[in-house]
Amino acid sequence: MGVPAATPRPCPALPGAISAPGAAYQRAQRAQPGESLGDSAAGGAEPPGAAAAAPGERGWEKPGERRRGAERGGAGPRPYPGRLRSAGGSGLPEAGGRRSAAVCCSSGVADMVLKVFFPSCCSSAESGILIGRWIAEQNSAVILAVVHFPFIPVQVKQYLSELQQVTKVNVSVLGSWNNSKQEKEESLSEFLEDLGTIFSHEPWIQISKEGDSKFWSCSTLQKRPNNHREEEIILVYYDQRKVMLSCLHPPLDMAASTAQEAEDASRLSAIFDTVAKSKVLFMTDKYDDGPIKLTHWQSDGVEASIIVELMKQASVPTCMLLTFLLSLISGVCKSRMLKFWPLSFLWSKLSTCEQLAHRLQHLQVISSNKKAQNQTQLMRKANIFVSLLIDVALGILLMSWLYRKNRIGHLADTLIPVADRVAEELQDLLQWLMGAPAGLKMNRALDQVLGRFFLYHIHLWISYIHLMSPFIEMILWYVGLSACLGLTVALCILSDIVALLTFHIYCFYVYGARLYCLKIYGLSSLWRLFRGKKWNVLRQRVDSCSYDLDQLFIGTLLFTILLFLLPTTALYYLVFTLLRLLVVIVQGLIHLLVDLVDSLPLYSIILRLCRSYRLAAGVKFRVLEQQDGKPLRLLMQINPLSYGSVVQTYRLPTYSCYPKDSWTSLCKKLFLGELIYPWKHKGEKQD
Repeated sequence: MGVPAATPRPCPALPGAISAPGAAYQRAQRAQPGESLGDSAAGGAEPPGAAAAAPGERGWEKPGERRRGAERGGAGPRPYPGRLRSAGGSGLPEAGGRRSAAVCCSSGVADMVLKVFFPSCCSSAESGILIGRWIAEQNSAVILAVVHFPFIPVQVKQYLSELQQVTKVNVSVLGSWNNSKQEKEESLSEFLEDLGTIFSHEPWIQISKEGDSKFWSCSTLQKRPNNHREEEIILVYYDQRKVMLSCLHPPLDMAASTAQEAEDASRLSAIFDTVAKSKVLFMTDKYDDGPIKLTHWQSDGVEASIIVELMKQASVPTCMLLTFLLSLISGVCKSRMLKFWPLSFLWSKLSTCEQLAHRLQHLQVISSNKKAQNQTQLMRKANIFVSLLIDVALGILLMSWLYRKNRIGHLADTLIPVADRVAEELQDLLQWLMGAPAGLKMNRALDQVLGRFFLYHIHLWISYIHLMSPFIEMILWYVGLSACLGLTVALCILSDIVALLTFHIYCFYVYGARLYCLKIYGLSSLWRLFRGKKWNVLRQRVDSCSYDLDQLFIGTLLFTILLFLLPTTALYYLVFTLLRLLVVIVQGLIHLLVDLVDSLPLYSIILRLCRSYRLAAGVKFRVLEQQDGKPLRLLMQINPLSYGSVVQTYRLPTYSCYPKDSWTSLCKKLFLGELIYPWKHKGEKQD
């Protein structure tokens, strides 16, 4: 039998936090079952309204007073002395605000409101005692399990002592649980009250279920006769399995969060940590032969899978073998042979080599037998493993498509005509530049020299392509086999092939850029000569300088020559820069796709899609029961992280290092003729 819930009704929006006790009670009277009472920690959006808590039961001092108090249960409600707080100390947030949500009270009346977090899986448990953790700072009790009758108190204490040593959680007996539907003897309540003298805990919490009624009674028994305070009680149900498996994430922008929000998140995490660290407790169920029978989320039998257990056993030798092979490969890669100039240059320039080294690091991470220290490392390993798995699967699909219906041969037959077509278009472009492009009158001598120089390079390139044409199909056939290493490796090989096929365009861009840059810096230096200035190389500044007549005359001649030759050089530089940028854009799209596969946290996204409670941003509350003289009953629900926060939190680092140049810096480099390398790697110096 689950937790009974009333039909949800829309909650009226409240303008702000409730501060006065009278106002709190008035708003609690207007709250209806099913209303939402707050929002998640660390970034969840708040519901449109919130409700205050209702008065709870009177604090019980002794049996006689307790019975008389029960007879006066129909009396009018008392003003609620506290107010509902979110995650540890703040009042109800205003509509549209963001705040951590847990049921707490203000600091001034924190000792007058008792929060009892009760697992919903124990609502149908047999009568017994409640074990859990008492959080004195929050005046809260986190119930973890119910111990059934019969039991021996000494054995229970010994079991809890062993449990504390293993889990490092202060687990104790907090009170009693009476399910009157199963146990109808009147002496049972007296026996449960007497248990408070055996297990010394202050206060002693008593929760009872009143037959088929949806209303529960929750009260406290004060053992100290001089303690006459009355506590209001809030009973919060939570899904024990979801809370144990979930990971509460702090706000992404910790600098922008206030001190109160940080305190709210820490108090809420105390509840999650209590359940998560008590995993050993949930390994004992009611089918065990031991003297203690428990009810918790795994009380019907510990969840297990034969396939998962077999995979765990098989993963150990597999990881050891993979680690040994990877150590051999990494040793070969770090050998001195690969540090000589030609091999080291190719290893640093080819994106395929960089991607293989990056994937080698990923394999070393997931094959390591070192246990993950925290949730972040565990999620990183899982994201890397899923990324590798999907990458290899996509690569195998690509390889099967390439080798089906002789697509490799068709691709090789298409490649040579495309290269010839590109070369012909470049020849036509150079012939146009050697004439009168767009009606501009160029320097004919320089124009002819540059045009013939570039035409000769195109002729060499066509000869090189036709010389390699008999081997292109074989090269593509072996290159296609590399797709089994992953789609990203195949894409990096495609990027390198594009770079090799357009190498003549890159040479044209470098020639034009160097010639144009030489003239720009020459004109700037001669311009300083006219003004009586010079560039001080040692001090890196412009200083005054006196020149004689011969220097000024030669400077004038050189300035005039460079100035009139600049338009011809600038036109060639502009054309080849545009061609180079076109190739760079194609390679950039390929690199973006590779980085997307490398950095996307696929496991976290799948986990967010299938089991959103595993990635918790906070919690929210819904009113289940609201009645005078009864404790306020709430249902705690987990707010998952948004997909954007999941990607931002668990995104994997990539080997590419994009330049941080602004558009202004990029335009300045293009104007001055400096070479542009949009994609450079870490530790590599840019020219």
